[in-house]
Amino acid sequence: RWQKVLYERQPFPDNYVDQRFLEELRKNIHARQYQYWAVVFESGAVVQQLCSVCVFVATWWYLDAGTLSPQGLLGAGLVSSLLGYVLFHVIDAGAGRQKSGRTWWADLKSTVVFIAFTYGFSPVLKTLTESISTDTIYAMSAFMLLGHLIFFDYGANAAIVSSTLSLNMAIFASVCLASRLPRSLHAFVMVTFAMQIFALWPMLQKKLKAQTPRCYVAVTVLFALAALAGLMSISSVGAVLFALLLLCISCLCPYCLIRLQLFKDNIHGPWDEAEIKEDLSRFLM
Repeated sequence: RWQKVLYERQPFPDNYVDQRFLEELRKNIHARQYQYWAVVFESGAVVQQLCSVCVFVATWWYLDAGTLSPQGLLGAGLVSSLLGYVLFHVIDAGAGRQKSGRTWWADLKSTVVFIAFTYGFSPVLKTLTESISTDTIYAMSAFMLLGHLIFFDYGANAAIVSSTLSLNMAIFASVCLASRLPRSLHAFVMVTFAMQIFALWPMLQKKLKAQTPRCYVAVTVLFALAALAGLMSISSVGAVLFALLLLCISCLCPYCLIRLQLFKDNIHGPWDEAEIKEDLSRFLM
């Protein structure tokens, strides 16, 4: 009788298997079952980041056209940042602050240092890319914002995720666009707003998502509506296309993902690679 061993000589060829070989066949034992509304909820991170980019570009457009004053944007940004900072620590009753050990005074010093340095170097930012053509600046900004969306941490454990690279690309795009604004004050406000919407806003999103899911959904919907309203005043066609994109990501893509799960056919059996499940840490002592 054939045995599945290699240390004994048997009257069978090396690649021989009997009829019992396929009895251990298993299909999709590690396949994950998704629920539609759970996938829609998780897609909110992608929707919010797309809306962040849309709000950032629309704000730059308003500043460049003179519709929005830099003083008004700076005041609104400071007030919203203060409210978001208080909300960030109220949501978990200060548990995150106690865990990190960071004080209010340390946060205030970091904020003052950032604002002071950004304001001091704003004339440099304004004249940094004077020798580069405007078309090249726009192309570089679009490429950087696209890279920001690609490498952003949406919560997936993947090698392509890099929060540092994503943030740096967004700030680089903001510096490029700020250099095409009329004055140094505009450049300072633009870079400050970029830090708020690309660095601080995602932190509050993650905290809302973890602590208050219903509030997170409401904020996502309101933020999407605000982005669409801002884009509508610039281009109605662009607003319609952006709305279709958001609906596709939040409604159509989850449906396609769940439907494609029906066609998953991963097989497992005795041909799989061996997995060592025993704790071998004692051999490393």
